[in-house]
Amino acid sequence: MPKVVDHQARRIQVADAVQQLITEQGLDRVTVARTAAAAGVSVGHVQHYFSTKDEMLLFTHERVVRKALERVSALEERSRVQRLPIRDVVTDGLAEWLPVDPPRRSAHRVALAFVGRTVDNPRLAHAHAETGRLIRSMLSRAVHNGKECGEVPDGTNPELAALELHSLAEGLALQLGFDAAADDARTSLDLVSMRVQAVFPGICRQYE
Repeated sequence: MPKVVDHQARRIQVADAVQQLITEQGLDRVTVARTAAAAGVSVGHVQHYFSTKDEMLLFTHERVVRKALERVSALEERSRVQRLPIRDVVTDGLAEWLPVDPPRRSAHRVALAFVGRTVDNPRLAHAHAETGRLIRSMLSRAVHNGKECGEVPDGTNPELAALELHSLAEGLALQLGFDAAADDARTSLDLVSMRVQAVFPGICRQYE
């Protein structure tokens, strides 16, 4: 019986090797040969799934983003079970994008490498823009729901609030990406919490 090949798993195997190389050595050190060695596969294996370095980077970035969104979805599910206010979910969700620990620093290294390549690659630029729009859409929906349950004042513009919170998280992530000192990380998390509290100052009544 022919062996069934899990092509997605093989792409993920390569993407994880790309992330490892970017985290430890930087994007310039990512080559097909080094990626193959890090993944424990042949050069031909890598070339079968990715014809260019940017294709490897795009898939790796998409995987990093997907994993972060899965963690945010888990936070939303936990909030329903534990009956938490929306502000807690937004605060913890924004923290998922901050490089405050080794896994998130690794993901941020991929993000920085990806953004650097968007200047010369319209396909990567489009993917980056789509990710930003998705994050702001999620934040806007959270603000809208906050208005419904009493956490957010009626006059708040969800789109503007989402842009503010997303911009704050992106700016803090960029700063922490170059200086990941523990005190800076704590300050950044506190600042996110303060700004979310300013947008969601009310009492959650969705569980009443």
